[in-house]
Amino acid sequence: MTLLRAADLSLSFGSRTVFERLSLVIEEGERVGLIGVNGSGKSSLMRMLAGSAAPDSGEIQVQRGTRITWLPQEPEFPAGASPRSELTRDHPAHEARALLDRLGVKDWDQPIADLSGGARKRVAVAGALLTAPDLLMLDEPTNHLDADTVDWLEEELDRLRGALLLVTHDRYFLDDLVDRIVEIQPGEGLVSYPGNYEAYLEQKATAQEQAETQRHKRDRWIAQEVAWLRRGVEARRTKSKARIDRARRLMAEKGLLRPKTANLMTAAAPRLGHTVLEARGISKSFEGRKAVDGVSLIVQRGERIGIVGRNGAGKTTFLRMLLGELQPDQGEVIAGKNTRIAYYDQQRAQLEPEWTVYESALGERIRGDVRSSEDYVELGGRQVALRDYLEDLLFPVPMQKMQVKALSGGERNRLLLARLFLRGANLLALDEPTNDLDLVTLNVLEQLLLGFGGSVLLVTHDRYFLDKVATDILAFDEAGSAVRYPGNYETYVALRPQKAAAGPAAPKAPRQKPAAQRKPGKLSFKEQRELESIESSIEAAEARKQEAERALADPETYSSDARRAPELQRQLDESAAEVERLYARWQVLQDLLTQA
Repeated sequence: MTLLRAADLSLSFGSRTVFERLSLVIEEGERVGLIGVNGSGKSSLMRMLAGSAAPDSGEIQVQRGTRITWLPQEPEFPAGASPRSELTRDHPAHEARALLDRLGVKDWDQPIADLSGGARKRVAVAGALLTAPDLLMLDEPTNHLDADTVDWLEEELDRLRGALLLVTHDRYFLDDLVDRIVEIQPGEGLVSYPGNYEAYLEQKATAQEQAETQRHKRDRWIAQEVAWLRRGVEARRTKSKARIDRARRLMAEKGLLRPKTANLMTAAAPRLGHTVLEARGISKSFEGRKAVDGVSLIVQRGERIGIVGRNGAGKTTFLRMLLGELQPDQGEVIAGKNTRIAYYDQQRAQLEPEWTVYESALGERIRGDVRSSEDYVELGGRQVALRDYLEDLLFPVPMQKMQVKALSGGERNRLLLARLFLRGANLLALDEPTNDLDLVTLNVLEQLLLGFGGSVLLVTHDRYFLDKVATDILAFDEAGSAVRYPGNYETYVALRPQKAAAGPAAPKAPRQKPAAQRKPGKLSFKEQRELESIESSIEAAEARKQEAERALADPETYSSDARRAPELQRQLDESAAEVERLYARWQVLQDLLTQA
């Protein structure tokens, strides 16, 4: 039975066409993932289907008696509402309380306005699940949730009896929960792909190969026709008018174009030294409650550390102490002298709503038209006009004049990331950078971080993103303590029960800089040779460390020969200790050389 039918929906904002003549049908019990680039109108389409907004043209038909629940990206609640008042209005109190307990929301009577973003989202998720609708529509339901809660929500939605329409950047959600993906493609409307996210990627790859084949054939055809047309005036008199018209049509066609993707790039940064960033037993309390309790961390060059834990477990507090925005109550944070940090704030507070896109990227207000501005940024060793850089990021010149407040959530996110990457940082501290990004831009961001020459601290609930990017996981518990695990998120999930069974590990003593064994002076011949070769030794030790990390992060290791895991862990510990020792020795030699 058809629950919802939308036909020929169109939407524009001023001179900007968001989408044209979109049509969609959702059947009873169907699970549909809705994807598209940022700004393609996914959230706007959701609002229309939920009856909260009207299209410029087209119609929407809903089967009589169909119960629809819509969860927007940023849920709104009445002033003064509490979880109790919101969830018990239409549902038994014991059911609402049990669901909130499972979601980790304990503040039953606290005003929702005073709750954290994660807690507010959990209340909204609980309200949506309690309605048990015929069609549940979720717009980025994992935003502001921690990874454990995302796992739980996935299981709950898997048991859902009704139909599901899902907008999400969580690719595991799309892979595990949907049986059809519909993509908003500019100029083509909604294109449907049967199957989950993996099946969608396979179909897209096949379609792209076929398009490349057709383009190649078309290019050869055009070349032949152009050569034919150029044979001279006498020959042309005998040519078929139909063939001439066909050749001109071919030359006028643009052919098949690949969808544009944001071209994220980073500005050049100073080379990282021995110490990137180090936290030594730092703690922080708020109103008598310890948010972070005695956490130590050493960040080395090339490491990409994912930071996970329940909402409120202290992840953002820890990150802000590392950045110097908060002072720890105990312990200390040491940054290397060459460390330059760029920080992404999950609330996007660094963007001024009234500024234009161009001004936000530049970091200051301007007078006059963007077209007449001559601001440049340095990328890849060359000067690039800022307006051209923004065009590469899918902000064409007319859009560069738009105010930030008019952008979609994903577009604001992309703009902030682009601005951060211009700062020439060698340590990126990213707090929930994947929220609202489209899948294509997520892939671009992943590739940028994988090729980044510096270090990365990454707070995110996106399990897929952590599996692809993270080299280590720092996991916070509810008491504010943290344990570091080698490998990506999947490895962390596999190793977590083993750590829990073994009990708490003894805290790792902070690395102390070894004292020089003699008075400063010129390096001896032997020490000079050692200094010249130590960098290659460090790289070799880091390569062994990364090889062990990759093996531990590979699910095949556990499925084919799980007995290898302890040996790989031993290799990882030994190589990590060797890297530490070599870096410490390098620092001693550098100090002697500097003081000579």
